[in-house]
Amino acid sequence: MNQRKYFGTDGIRGLVGQWPISADFMLQLGRAVGSVLARERKDRPKVLIGKDTRISGYMFESALEAGLVAAGADVGLLGPMPTPAVAYLTRSMRAQAGIVISASHNPHHDNGIKFFSANGEKLSDEVELAIEQEVDAAFVTVASERLGKARRIDDAVSRYAEYCKTTVAEDFSLHGLKLVLDCAHGATYQVAPKVFAELGAEVIAIGDKPDGFNINRDVGSTHPQALQQAVLAHGADLGIAFDGDGDRVQLVDRHGALADGDDILYVLARSWHAHGALNGPVVGTLMSNYGLQLALAELDVPLIRANVGDRYVMQQLRQHEGVLGGETSGHILCLDRATTGDGIVAALAVLEALARSGEDFAVARQGLQKMPQVMLNVRAVGARRSLASDEVKQALAEVERVLHGRGRVVLRASGTEPLVRVTVEGADAAEVQQLAEKLAATVKSAAERS
Repeated sequence: MNQRKYFGTDGIRGLVGQWPISADFMLQLGRAVGSVLARERKDRPKVLIGKDTRISGYMFESALEAGLVAAGADVGLLGPMPTPAVAYLTRSMRAQAGIVISASHNPHHDNGIKFFSANGEKLSDEVELAIEQEVDAAFVTVASERLGKARRIDDAVSRYAEYCKTTVAEDFSLHGLKLVLDCAHGATYQVAPKVFAELGAEVIAIGDKPDGFNINRDVGSTHPQALQQAVLAHGADLGIAFDGDGDRVQLVDRHGALADGDDILYVLARSWHAHGALNGPVVGTLMSNYGLQLALAELDVPLIRANVGDRYVMQQLRQHEGVLGGETSGHILCLDRATTGDGIVAALAVLEALARSGEDFAVARQGLQKMPQVMLNVRAVGARRSLASDEVKQALAEVERVLHGRGRVVLRASGTEPLVRVTVEGADAAEVQQLAEKLAATVKSAAERS
């Protein structure tokens, strides 16, 4: 990752209009992707482009399309589609790559680019580095007879909706359930209500009227209060909140209580383990609550922690031949039915598990008792460098000694910002708060002197 100039842990992201989130860079990027893909093919490579609902998506879609066509690649334009839909359609339509224009849970003034390979997974580090090298090369347009073509894929929503329904049993039905769906004014606004309604649920949709500027604004998985209120107001059985690009999901039970990715992992692991469908360990991240580890241990299910980022969860699942993993934020990987984190697919998997057990979601997650957790951000120019200081190392070792066997501490530098995230977990909330504040103060002091 240290060799990368543009790519972060999850593609390229930033403020619209500032390099590299600019039309001229996207033109270069499109040409670079097309050129790299064309190296290994005699015919024209095919690339799909999907986007979320933010206003800048039109500009970047056009720029990427022009660059790809200039490099001799054919382009399929999907329009507003969830990130996992692009992954699926890339695979099912036999494209060589898929591109998503989205900044996920960020506000409309941010945007970004994510890529998928031909098999619907994140690009390898080698391919990303090759694209980066090509971006900085001179812009060269192929001969006119070799130019690519672009076309709209008019049935993209229907294709993806049918796929989502195939991830549950053929006789699975949501008849009799009232669901509130929060689409975050984002990429799921068309397809999510369609999928759950076609499976028989009574669907109440909120956050389903995007205007280009309201994506993630006071709605969605990062602002679940609107969903909590709607579930209670409508007497719904469950609330489902997606983020702007549809790869995250959080749930709200019928009592209005919020459930994050750790709750979802527990409910799925418990159900799949009981029915012999849980292969390998469950994979969480450094941020997964310590209570999840203890609850899974009660089921005799191991939890492996990956670095933060769904690409790293995926790597651990592949390495350990697992099928279930995810992040507290709601990126849930169900590799028995999808190749990437998919909010709709994960929500359907939970509903299928509840139908199998006959339990309400609030009951199904009772076996997970989360530990008090404090997360503090230390923002300073030298924040990342401070982690290498003796002062911070000694303070970290002291917290680890205090919490040994009954809690956890994580110091993690952000991959995109000048900050360090301090996370402390333990059974005693007051002690956890005190330890986190003390450690954060040490990091800040060391950062200011570095």
